[in-house]
Amino acid sequence: MALSDLPLRVVLYEGSGAATVAPADRFAAVSALLERGFGVTRAGAERPVAPADTSPLLVVGRWQDSPPTADSAQRLRWGQLDSATVADQAEAARAEFAAPAPGAWKPWFPVIDYDRCTNCMQCLSFCLFGVYGVDGEKRIQVQNNDNCKTNCPACSRVCPEAAIMFPKYKAGPINGDAVSDSDLNREKMKIDISALLGGDVYSLLRDRSERARSRFGKERDSDKALAERQKCLTKLAALAGDIPPEVLMSLPSPEEIARKAEEAAAKAKAALQ
Repeated sequence: MALSDLPLRVVLYEGSGAATVAPADRFAAVSALLERGFGVTRAGAERPVAPADTSPLLVVGRWQDSPPTADSAQRLRWGQLDSATVADQAEAARAEFAAPAPGAWKPWFPVIDYDRCTNCMQCLSFCLFGVYGVDGEKRIQVQNNDNCKTNCPACSRVCPEAAIMFPKYKAGPINGDAVSDSDLNREKMKIDISALLGGDVYSLLRDRSERARSRFGKERDSDKALAERQKCLTKLAALAGDIPPEVLMSLPSPEEIARKAEEAAAKAKAALQ
């Protein structure tokens, strides 16, 4: 990979020679960078150095003196940690190094509030993308963030305790706001997965799989199969709420859904035993 193909990384430095940043300022700076799609890390010990064969690096801090001077041979620049301008500094550094634009990627991942979580495994049974798993003590955890579908909060809708948060969601309590009694009652109305689809979800998925094989097995008409799937997904979207259409269209085939649903149910059952 050419150096110009490597993305810019940003480090928030709070080690020797720099002041510690207040949590609110740190949060604002990180949020501004993530909204622009930049990768961000935090360093608090030694000053990071960017070798010539790594990604370009912007190091920002509240320096006690003036920022260090970077060697011109290094793909490294120093800046001031200012939440109002840090994203613009990162963009300027990216342009200087001719690094690729970060695009419109939005950090999207679930966070479990273990103070509220009862380990019921609803999220593990519900998610078809393998985001959730259990640890050695059979406790639910987020294991595969990269599998999560951007802007999809569906798993939080099936949590009976409103214990699943998405920091980038548009509203509370899913975005991490305090959970009120009214929020909890509203979320509990949505947790019955069986009711969501009108019965035993796993039985329904198996039946749909069988009907699909019977209906399209002889005809092999891909257009009819796609039309049927789109019709079902449209109905599911109306029932499930704010699930993005692209997420619904990325769902596997009915056969694969049935298989994954059964596997998730088996994992959840084993974890609860």
